[in-house]
Amino acid sequence: MEIRNKLAILADAAKYDASCASSGARRSGNGKGLGNSDGTGICHSYTPDGRCVSLLKILLTNHCVYDCRFCVNRVSSDIPRARFTPEEVVTLTLDFYRRNYIEGLFLSSGIIQSPDYTMEQMIAVARTLREEHAYNGYIHLKAVPGASEELIAEAGRWADRLSANIELPTQGDLDRLAPEKKRETIETTMAQIRVRRDEAVAAQKESPAAPRFAPAGQGTQMVVGASESPDAEILRTASDLYERHRLRRVYYTAFSPFPKADARLPVQPAPLIREHRLYQADWLLRFYGFKAGELTTPEQPNLDLAVDPKLSWALRHREFFPVDVNRGSKSQLLRVPGLGARNVERILKARRFGRLTLIDLARLKVRLKKAQPFLKTADHNPDALLIDRADLGSRIAAREEQLSLFSPAATAARSAQSGEL
Repeated sequence: MEIRNKLAILADAAKYDASCASSGARRSGNGKGLGNSDGTGICHSYTPDGRCVSLLKILLTNHCVYDCRFCVNRVSSDIPRARFTPEEVVTLTLDFYRRNYIEGLFLSSGIIQSPDYTMEQMIAVARTLREEHAYNGYIHLKAVPGASEELIAEAGRWADRLSANIELPTQGDLDRLAPEKKRETIETTMAQIRVRRDEAVAAQKESPAAPRFAPAGQGTQMVVGASESPDAEILRTASDLYERHRLRRVYYTAFSPFPKADARLPVQPAPLIREHRLYQADWLLRFYGFKAGELTTPEQPNLDLAVDPKLSWALRHREFFPVDVNRGSKSQLLRVPGLGARNVERILKARRFGRLTLIDLARLKVRLKKAQPFLKTADHNPDALLIDRADLGSRIAAREEQLSLFSPAATAARSAQSGEL
């Protein structure tokens, strides 16, 4: 098969893997090799629905010995198959880079022969790029769960980021839809990456010349809507992974049905707004001090699709508001709808020089139409009197819609990127 045909098949097959984003890693060119990584990674454009799109994001192969029911590349699927050699991936990466088409490589793969063999093939690509071609651009490799610890250690030597996908939030979901995969095996690989990275960071503090290990950290992905697990379970799993394995990012991808899918899978796609709400909730976990259990309730285990999770929490806890913008702590201000993390930092700096009014907040780029009912300011704020109104949520939603100059999908995309809630 010609390499162009392989690229068409394997680039298309890679679109289902969402755990690809800006790297956060810097790798300076030394003048002797090719390229550099400036911290922006390879995913630098976004579709209107908020998905991050890379320019060279491919599978080594879409052959796979596993039969994960939610995966179009499963062994029982009758899709066209292709496989790159490591040398072909190296050639593609270098040719695309020289033409300024890409900023790096995101390489995943179906499992061929065994986890160790698959990992060896991907490592061969990264090692060849680094050693033989002095390639300094960004490389993201999939860490294959179940591969040996020695191979994981070598992968982190060449790659900027590693990611072992958890795929589904519970072992029960895996048993039903991906019987060959075990959460314990996946988390063992995550733990190996965490330990190696911690060791490398400690060594670099003593000597900047010490070898680095996956300097951009590790991530993972969960498929949303393939199983019946509610958002509460998904967020509990994400929070647990962040805490125990110090993941840089959890990615969520809405399940999309495909032809001849297993009868146990939904026939309708998961709504993209559900994926978006999970990304918003994820930001609240990482940057706003929320706990997973606060964002849903036993009566409503899924996130509200009508309003963002921060506003939903505020409407359920009106006794917490209004927060005094001139006296409230950082943790209190971070819970105010319409105040993003950057807004809060600006407020904490500005109020050292005087008491803040509504005009001051507008100058600090606060989304007042959303935040006003939840705030006390130095001047009169009539909207704070609305805090107990039953229709407060719908009033704020209407204001948000009136302010938007773009489609809801485009607005959601910007929020998912910035995380400002």
